[in-house]
Amino acid sequence: MTLAATVGRLTADSTALAATETRGFLSPTGVEVAFLLVGLVTLGAAIVTVTTRQLVHAALWLVVALGGLAVEYLLLTAEFIAWVQVLIYVGSVVVLLLFGLMLTKAPIGRSPDADSGNRWAALTVAVAAAAALVWVVVDAFRTTWIDLDGPAAGTTAVTGASLFQNWVLPFEALSVLLLAALVGAIVLSRKAKADATSAADEKEGAR
Repeated sequence: MTLAATVGRLTADSTALAATETRGFLSPTGVEVAFLLVGLVTLGAAIVTVTTRQLVHAALWLVVALGGLAVEYLLLTAEFIAWVQVLIYVGSVVVLLLFGLMLTKAPIGRSPDADSGNRWAALTVAVAAAAALVWVVVDAFRTTWIDLDGPAAGTTAVTGASLFQNWVLPFEALSVLLLAALVGAIVLSRKAKADATSAADEKEGAR
C-alpha cells in the first residue's frame, strides 16, 4: 500500500469516527426514530389494554402491545427474541386468554363491572412497579451500549442456553400459571352450565 493510500484511509477513518462522535441526542438515526415511534405505539396500546371496559378489545390491544415489543426487539437486532415474542406471547398467551374469555362467556360489549373503586390504588402500585423496573434495568445496563450497525450481540444457542439454564424456573412457573388459568376457565364454564341446567330443571318441576 502506498503512502498516499495509507494517508487517505486514515483520513477517511478519522472522518467517520468524528461523525460518529458528533452524532448526539439531537441527531438520531432512522433506527432510533423508529424505535421511539414503535415504543410510543406500544405504550399507548398497553394503556388502552388496562383502561378499556371491553374485555375482548383489551385482549386485542394486548396483541398490539406484545407485537410492538417484538418490533422493538427486532430493531435491537435480537431476531430470535422477537420471534419468540411473537410465537409464545402473541401466538399462545393471547390465544389462551381469548379462549378463557370465550369459555367463561365474557360479554362482548362494555362491561361496567370490569372496573372497581381501587383504580387509584392500582395506578399507584403500577407506577411504583414501573419505576422499580426502570431503575433496575438502568442500573444493570448503565454502561452497556448496543451497536445497531454491528453484528448481532447474541446467538440462538447463547439465548437458549441462558433461558433454559438460568431462567428455567420462571419459565416453568409461567407455564403452570397459564395452565391454571385454562383449568379455572373450564371449571367456571362447567359450573355455570350446571347451575343453568339445575335452574331449568327446578323451573320445569315447579310447573
